Amino acid sequence: MSDAEPTPAIHDMGGLSRFRCSPVERDEAPPDAFGRRVDALRQVLAAKKLLTVDELRRGIEAIPEDEYFALTYYERWLTSLCGIMLEKGIVAPEDLA
Repeated sequence: MSDAEPTPAIHDMGGLSRFRCSPVERDEAPPDAFGRRVDALRQVLAAKKLLTVDELRRGIEAIPEDEYFALTYYERWLTSLCGIMLEKGIVAPEDLA
């Protein structure tokens, strides 16, 4: 087994050519409490027809590369969710402070 740091998951990088054909790492660990809350928020927004999975993906792919790599998996989701809700005028910037 190697002591090298694992390569971060980059399958959400919006088709950047240098990341194509990179294997997607499988993470079988269940989400932590934060991840469960973010997923619950995503489910509620989807059930209320305020968000689609395509919008979530678009928001994740729009995260700038340096920020993307600084965020965890569910932080990327939350960043996307917040951006979409701001775009749609469902929340105001001060609501997210």
